Amino acid sequence: MEQNKFVKIFSICAFVAFATVSCWATAESLHLLLPALPLVLSWIITIGFFVIASIGSKLIVDSLNQNIYMEKRGLNLIGGIILLLVFWLICSMPTNTHTFFYRNCIVDVTLDDLKNTEGYLNDIRDNTFAEEKFRLQCADLESKVNAKLEDLRLEIEGPDHGDGPKAQAILVEISELLKCAPITKIDGPTATKQQRTNLVNAYRDKILAQLQQREAAIYLQMVDERKVAQAKKDANTDIKKVQNAIIGLNEMRNSGVQDDATINTANGILKGAYSTVKNYSDMVVFKSDADKDAYTAQNQVTKTTRLLSVIDTWMDFIKGEFAGRGFIFWIIISILVDVAAFVFFDIAFKKSEY
Repeated sequence: MEQNKFVKIFSICAFVAFATVSCWATAESLHLLLPALPLVLSWIITIGFFVIASIGSKLIVDSLNQNIYMEKRGLNLIGGIILLLVFWLICSMPTNTHTFFYRNCIVDVTLDDLKNTEGYLNDIRDNTFAEEKFRLQCADLESKVNAKLEDLRLEIEGPDHGDGPKAQAILVEISELLKCAPITKIDGPTATKQQRTNLVNAYRDKILAQLQQREAAIYLQMVDERKVAQAKKDANTDIKKVQNAIIGLNEMRNSGVQDDATINTANGILKGAYSTVKNYSDMVVFKSDADKDAYTAQNQVTKTTRLLSVIDTWMDFIKGEFAGRGFIFWIIISILVDVAAFVFFDIAFKKSEY
């Protein structure tokens, strides 16, 4: 008798211990998802749901136990399964996993987001994308013009020895490439090789001057100096904030104490930086289409913000976003904690046998 009493008291205490861990994790997840919901209400909801889930687990166990009397055993089994599915599998287990995972990796996710965003802000500050695009377009134009210049040289110095209709046709093509007025014919003798070479060089100088003007026009079309100046100013401001946030998170990690205020501050800085990247997205070289979509979305959501939501976190896990971060491990831990609580609940309130 005394032994049974001890087992019951121990089981109740163990149930309360494991239930407290599970309810804490669920309440934390609900509070992260719904920060406007008072933490006290989150706990009330959580405790209610967990008790109902525990009752569901006991109904299943009792329904399967043939050594006790139970009316409507089948209905009790179905009811227990429904309660367990709704209040544990849909609510408790996912939220517990979310809290365990969030607490374990939020700092790393936020740091990665900050460093990735800093890289895009550096693109804006340095204007590397526009400069590279300008360089490539000019290189392509120079290559085409030089090819036409070589055709012109071969025509003037070739067997026909002169600046005839074919040479003039090439000059028209060069004018079209450079989007300039027709290049006028240069009069001069072409009797000797040197005279023809001099004529080719004269055309070359004239064409290269037009090429420089065209490249200057391309630069003005592609690079808005006022926009670049403002972009650099905005990017520099955000870069300083991002770097300070990175320092703060590293200090928090080294201290071993997780501070939600530091994470929230870093996330606020990220939201501002995301907006800057979106405003100047034409100056950014995105690493992937997923990044481009995230930074240029109408309603931007940082990776840190997504991790606050149990729904978004599970969706990202299903999409394979958390490969290598141990999400499955925290699923197992969550299940074990709840199952342990259910087992002790069933033992503590075990029905007497026939």
